Amino acid sequence: MTESLPLFPLHSVLLPGAALGLRIFEPRYLDLVRDCGRNARGFGVCLILSGAEVGAPATPAAYGTEALIEDFGSSDDGLLTLQVRGARRFHVRRTRVRDNGLLVADVDWCPDDPDDELRAEHGLLSTLLERVIGHVGGEFAKAPAARLDDAAWVGWRLAQLLPLADAQRQSLLQEDDPHARLDLLVQLMP
Repeated sequence: MTESLPLFPLHSVLLPGAALGLRIFEPRYLDLVRDCGRNARGFGVCLILSGAEVGAPATPAAYGTEALIEDFGSSDDGLLTLQVRGARRFHVRRTRVRDNGLLVADVDWCPDDPDDELRAEHGLLSTLLERVIGHVGGEFAKAPAARLDDAAWVGWRLAQLLPLADAQRQSLLQEDDPHARLDLLVQLMP
């Protein structure tokens, strides 16, 4: 089922489960935040294929992630700050530009990741993730150990924490099968 979703194109990829901090200053994005607050819904984050984050509407990638606002505040310079978390993935069918310059997309939601256990051939990826999390700490250091057996969770966290190019993260975001996503991660490693 196609749904309308306001977009916030960025020069980065938001992955499901990942946190992202944003500074909001353009009127179109202040409008977006106000509308999201009124309607208790999120907005879409897509990688910019061409254009800039500021100014004229950019050309977004065809796949993105819903961003849910977890917290907000203001920076020292008085700008609105948001803490968002990636939720559902979506596929953009078409976009249009509102009078205020905000991109709005008609999107189809991608299927939710199945609750599949990690396959034996991806066992080393779980070990790698455990070591990376142990090294960097952060919110995922407190995750239950059972998460390291969840194929989708391991794939998303590695895609988030490994030093990958945005184009590589985008290709992982576009993959529906968590096991195929893990295969892609193996191929991306040196």
